Amino acid sequence: MLHSGINVLFEGRNFARLMAGLWTSTWIAVLALIIGLAIGTIFGVLRTLKNRPVRFILRIYLEFFRIVPTVVLLYLVYYILPRSLHVNWPATWMSVLAFALWVGAEFSDIVRGAIESVPKNQRESGMALGLSRLQLFRYVLIPQAFKLELPATINLATRVIKTTSLLMIINIMEVINVGQQIIEANNQQYPTGVFWVYGFIFILYFILDYPLSAWAKRLTAKQK
Repeated sequence: MLHSGINVLFEGRNFARLMAGLWTSTWIAVLALIIGLAIGTIFGVLRTLKNRPVRFILRIYLEFFRIVPTVVLLYLVYYILPRSLHVNWPATWMSVLAFALWVGAEFSDIVRGAIESVPKNQRESGMALGLSRLQLFRYVLIPQAFKLELPATINLATRVIKTTSLLMIINIMEVINVGQQIIEANNQQYPTGVFWVYGFIFILYFILDYPLSAWAKRLTAKQK
């Protein structure tokens, strides 16, 4: 029975479909991270300025994405946004938008915390050299903040990769959705197929996330 169950992974194009679903999850996560990290860097720097209205607006932005569950966010972007603003993007690109805005909000707080953690004497030394505010951020604060924020950034990346499993709710053919279809189509022929399919998906996510998690732990240990 166990042997027949594992065969479901290699029946027809099932294995290729699972890998294609994993690729969909991966490229959405990577693209959302690239865009979100760029947004978060800009907003994080702005949150360190003394402009209260700007800081207040960006704080509201952060809290919105912290309070609203990711499932609700995906529904808002996929169902509400197209009807309200007549944005007719494919579901994959709508999901990239949703994840990028979420990553941008989370990363802005990481950047803010890292910049504010840079020793004050570094900031004062840069100002004493006559650096402008832009030069101070570019040459002093951001390079040093990068080392401080890297472990948290890697942990954020693992969260994004895992959260792509929610994309099935907006009918994106990511790996979980593909696995569910394979299980339903082969349930009678392979009763134990659910164990093998989800077990295989677990291994795929583990392969993606564990090296990143271990890297973040090593960086955190070095900083201590």
